[in-house]
Amino acid sequence: MFEIGEFVVNANNGICRVEDIVHLDMSAASKKKKYYLLIPIEEKTAKVYIPVDNNNHKIREVMNEDQAWEVIERIPTVEKLEVLSDKQREQKYKEAIQSCNPEKLIAMIKNVHERTQKRNALGKKTTAIDERYFKQAENNLFTELAFALGRDKQEMRGIIADRLESVAQ
Repeated sequence: MFEIGEFVVNANNGICRVEDIVHLDMSAASKKKKYYLLIPIEEKTAKVYIPVDNNNHKIREVMNEDQAWEVIERIPTVEKLEVLSDKQREQKYKEAIQSCNPEKLIAMIKNVHERTQKRNALGKKTTAIDERYFKQAENNLFTELAFALGRDKQEMRGIIADRLESVAQ
């Protein structure tokens, strides 16, 4: 169970602060059920309620500084996400985002990065699906790494790009 004041990662809302643990006063909500009241750090006016006992919602502690550096160091060894057909592409991307797992986000970013380079070499544009999920994966990953390391998200973009380039060479 998370404590009030802790920071957590939620797949749909990014990094959130556990503001409170409450019983919702709504007709559809069970009065006995406890919910985390989460406030996303990037949208402080939003409120997110997630059941304390629900395992369907991916929620975990934000990585610490050491874990963040470990993730960054492992980037070259993370295998790109395998997508066997265009039909399963969006589903695989959704699963990576919803997993709330930095390595799965990296695997997806690598896949889209390589796919985009190949398409560009053929004079083709990036697909809308690739672009949308790439941006979401990058944002989720960079936000958490920047938060854990006390750095700027743009700085993380440069660090990750350097790691991806070292893989390509």
